[in-house]
Amino acid sequence: MKSNVLRGARSLALGGAGLLVSGMAMAAGAEGPAVAGIPVDFILFALTLLGVALFHDHTLKVGLVGVTVISLYKIVFTGFSAGPGVGGLVGHFAHEWVTLSNLFLLLMGFALLARHFEKTRIPVILPRYLPDDWKGGFVLLVMVFVISSFLDNIAAALIGGAMAHSLFRAKVHVGYLAAIVAASNAGGSGSVVGDTTTTMMWIAGVSPLAVLEAFAGAAVALVIFGIPAARAQHRHSPIIRHAHEHTHVDIPRVGIVVLILAAAVAVNVVVNVHFTALADSFPFLGVAVWAAILLTVGIRRPDWEVLPETFMGTIFLLSLVSCASMMPVEKLPAASWQTAFGLGFVSAVFDNIPLTALALKQGGYDWGFLAYAVGFGGSMLWFGSSAGVALSNMFPEAKSVGNWLRHGWFVPVAYVAGFAVMVLLVGWHPTGDLKAALPH
Repeated sequence: MKSNVLRGARSLALGGAGLLVSGMAMAAGAEGPAVAGIPVDFILFALTLLGVALFHDHTLKVGLVGVTVISLYKIVFTGFSAGPGVGGLVGHFAHEWVTLSNLFLLLMGFALLARHFEKTRIPVILPRYLPDDWKGGFVLLVMVFVISSFLDNIAAALIGGAMAHSLFRAKVHVGYLAAIVAASNAGGSGSVVGDTTTTMMWIAGVSPLAVLEAFAGAAVALVIFGIPAARAQHRHSPIIRHAHEHTHVDIPRVGIVVLILAAAVAVNVVVNVHFTALADSFPFLGVAVWAAILLTVGIRRPDWEVLPETFMGTIFLLSLVSCASMMPVEKLPAASWQTAFGLGFVSAVFDNIPLTALALKQGGYDWGFLAYAVGFGGSMLWFGSSAGVALSNMFPEAKSVGNWLRHGWFVPVAYVAGFAVMVLLVGWHPTGDLKAALPH
C-alpha cells in the first residue's frame, strides 16, 4: 500500500512539476541563466515544491534547503530587486519582513484560536441537530464549510473528522473523508480568516469583500460533492445520533473566539483604509490577534502546548513564501481566469501557499477566483492541502491516491462546476493594484 501511494504521489507530483514549469516557460525571458528558456529561479522553485510533494515527512528540511539554495543562486547569479549580492538579499527581506511577520503571528495565533473554539464544546453539541439519514451527513459537511469560514481550514477538517468518527462508528468512507477536506477548503476560500491563502491576500491589501465572491463557486461545489458523498457514507455506515444532553457551551470561550476575530478584522480595516502608509511598516494584524489572546488569558487559558508543533509548520510555510517572493514574476504567464483555473489543478499537487505568494507578487488577478482555485483545488488529492494531510493522519486509509480519486471523483467535478459558475455569473474582474481593492 505504501509503495503504491508513493508511486502514485511521485507520478502526480512529476506531472504537476511539468505543468508548473511548462506554464512558467510560456513567458520566460532571456535574462539570467536559463534551461530550455526557463529561468533557473523557477526550476529551483519547482524542484523545491516537488520535494515537498514527494517527502511529506521531511517538508521542513525541504523548505529550508529550497530557500537557502535559491538565495545563494540569486546572490551569485541574478541579484534581487533590491540590489545584487548579500546586500540585495538583506534589502529584499527588509521589504518582506512585515508580510512574513504578520503571517507568522497569524498562523501561530489561529492555532490557539482553533483550540479555543474546540473547547467551546460547540462541535460536540452540533450533531444533536443532524437528521438521521443521508441528509445528516450532508448537513455535517455544511457545518464544516461554515466552521472553516471563520476558523483555519485545518481545524475545520479535524473537527469534522472527529464528529464523523463518532457519528459513523469510526467507519468513515474514503469518499466522505475527501468531502470533509473539500468542505473545509471550500468554506475557507471566501473568507480572509478561513484559509492561509486568503489571509495572505488580506495581509497583502486585498479587501475581504474581494474574496467573498469565492463563496459563489464554493457553495455550488458543496452541493455537487456533498450529496453523493453523504449518500455513499450512508450506504457505508449510517449515522448514529448522540444527544449529549449534559453538554453545555462554554460561553466565555465563545466570547474569546469572537474577540480575537473582531480584533483582527477591526485593526486590518482601520490600518489599511485610514492609515495605508503605515500598513507596510509594522505587522499590525498579527499583533492585534496576539494582543486579544494575551488579554483573555485570565478568562480561559490557551492551549500553549500546540505552539511547538505549529511553530515547525509555520516555519515551513514561511520558507515556501520566501522562495516565492524571490521569483521573477514578470516572466510568468499573464494573469487570467484560464491561468487561475489551471492553478487549481496545480495546487492539488503542490502547496498552495507559494502559488498564492507568486500570484500576489505578480498581481492582475481577480482575487475571488484565485482564492477559490488555490483554496478548493487542493482537495482533489489527499496531500494537495494541509487539511487533507491532517485528516489523513487521523484516518490512514485515506492515504491512497487511487482510493481518493476513485471514491472522491465528485471533488474535481465540483471544482470545475463551481469555477464555471463563477465565470458565467460573477465574471472575471481583475485588480491590478492590490490597494485599489480596498473599500473607501
